[in-house]
Amino acid sequence: MDKNAHLNRVIVDFKKLTPEVLKLLVERYPDGYDDRNIISFRNAQGERIEAVEVLTEDTKYLVKISAKLEYTMENYDEDDYEDFDDDDPTAVVEPDPEDMVDGEDED
Repeated sequence: MDKNAHLNRVIVDFKKLTPEVLKLLVERYPDGYDDRNIISFRNAQGERIEAVEVLTEDTKYLVKISAKLEYTMENYDEDDYEDFDDDDPTAVVEPDPEDMVDGEDED
């Protein structure tokens, strides 16, 4: 039996990403995530979802992967969120698409 079966499962889209979950992601994947970390599944509508997983004491977060998520993790600074509650989804703002273009070719 899965030892995490008792955890609440929460699927998180970038728009609902909170400072707490973003911090957990950066701590779990300090060098970013790769294909080995990605979980694929189908949601209730039958759509294929790709996500990375982070756990808290009572919740398994499945955070949908995207270019925005990757960029935000790479540029994470805890101080950016000090004026927000840990569970405030308005704290994590979408990156400017022009900023994201600069680093796309780096590997």
